[in-house]
Amino acid sequence: MPLYEHVFLARQDASAQQVEELTAQLTGVIEGLGGKITKTEAWGVRSLTYRINKNRKAHFVMLNIDGPAAVVAEVERQERINEDIIRYLTVRVDELEEGPSAMMRKSERDRDRDDRGGFRGEREGGFRGDRGPRRPREEAPAETEE
Repeated sequence: MPLYEHVFLARQDASAQQVEELTAQLTGVIEGLGGKITKTEAWGVRSLTYRINKNRKAHFVMLNIDGPAAVVAEVERQERINEDIIRYLTVRVDELEEGPSAMMRKSERDRDRDDRGGFRGEREGGFRGDRGPRRPREEAPAETEE
């Protein structure tokens, strides 16, 4: 069966519990039509690049779907009807990504940063270390008039 990555954005007004219920509802639709969810990732509330229907933030959720095209068509139809979903995108892929997605790896990397904004284990003076005192600037040779 074809493989799909599906991401939908839910309104920021919706609670985390409502987003979970919405995800469960979509999972039920997919499984009812003979599809299978291989992975579900909730990316949390994130800022949008531009406003969508007066929303500046949204709940992001990704689903990896293994099922026929009719499953995706029905899921997208359900999302068009639902007022809480402001955007969705489905992409057909050759193989599904194992482990956490790029968005989840980014959040793990952000947690590894310390309070100064650098990474743990970073040298005191930064990546380049202390560069020492500055050299005095050399003066340009004076031009002579003839």
